[in-house]
Amino acid sequence: SATEFGPEEWFTTLQKAADVEGFLRRTEGILARHDPGRRIGIILDEWGTWYDVEPGTNPGFLFQQNTMRDALVAGLSLSIFHNHADRLHMANIAQTVNVLQAMVLTEGAKMLVTPTYHVFEMFNVHQDATLLPTDVACADYAVGTGKLPQISASASRDAEGTVHLSLCNLHHGDAAEVVCELRGMGATEVAGRVLAGDGMNAHNTFEAPDAVTPEAFAGAALKEGDLRVTLPAHSVAVLAIR
Repeated sequence: SATEFGPEEWFTTLQKAADVEGFLRRTEGILARHDPGRRIGIILDEWGTWYDVEPGTNPGFLFQQNTMRDALVAGLSLSIFHNHADRLHMANIAQTVNVLQAMVLTEGAKMLVTPTYHVFEMFNVHQDATLLPTDVACADYAVGTGKLPQISASASRDAEGTVHLSLCNLHHGDAAEVVCELRGMGATEVAGRVLAGDGMNAHNTFEAPDAVTPEAFAGAALKEGDLRVTLPAHSVAVLAIR
């Protein structure tokens, strides 16, 4: 089910999304041997979630809802893609409207945007920017015998010098305290937005199209040269640091 799931299914879905990084690293290793001059780039197609269709809809149309679980898949995937941008030239989400991990759902004349849409919109500050290296050390998020790093991150600097930091807290129930050591800049202000919803299966419907939307984020502050962030459970945040 796209909307009825527990922590185990949440975790398994994110674990499968994280597996793409191993695929990219293996492919990069092959290319490093055969194309050391980096003439060849990787194109990844397709990525995204695929669940059972919504009850009462045509199974051939693959219409499914979109929750905070999908938002975290999008945030995690995009951060991985950013961090491999020297080789990864293009990565295509499978569908955009009504099908699989869609950004837009329609019903007759009605339309809504999904949590996945909001992640793409929040992350658009990284477009045409310069990738900055990030090194994340964090606790593992474990369910059963599986584990993942609880935090994923990517960062870039735009043409005006603003650094944008995207952070995902993958844990379905626990907040995360993050301390970011900012090297090479004397930051004086930070602002941003966060997408969290009111639960891990929060989603937008045609009756409540704005149930999950980004909000101004008050959980980040600069202190003694470091950036300190309190990320809510199951959240995606994008910060602007100047």
